[in-house]
Amino acid sequence: MEFSSGRNFMFRVPEGVELVGYLTDFAERHGISTGVLSGIGTLKNPRIGYFLEEEKKYKVMELTGTYELVSLSGNISIREGKPFIHLHVSLGGPDGKLYGGHLVEGEVFVAEVFIQELLGEPLERKPQDNGLSLWDAEKT
Repeated sequence: MEFSSGRNFMFRVPEGVELVGYLTDFAERHGISTGVLSGIGTLKNPRIGYFLEEEKKYKVMELTGTYELVSLSGNISIREGKPFIHLHVSLGGPDGKLYGGHLVEGEVFVAEVFIQELLGEPLERKPQDNGLSLWDAEKT
């Protein structure tokens, strides 16, 4: 699909809120149905997921403590008629190890986020046989 650039937002998420929920609310408040986002910061007690293909569900890993949000990357599209935030993270632990995956949830200590709205036909996620809700594949 082809898009043009819409509005750009850059902001700090309030300390103590849950990041995925906050970004979902932000997209709803600002009428963003399609976009890309990135961010950096620090999360407390994040939960990250890894999709198990055979079981058609996410295995969730719960990390305890504070982790550097080395990289936050994701997109905004529509699922079940509402904005859906899909995020992947790289998290740096106090031991110097890096953890990564699909961000399920995380409490914000610091989060600086950039969102670029995309204008055009909204991308809609639809349930698939593999257990995921995905956009329609590009036709070749």
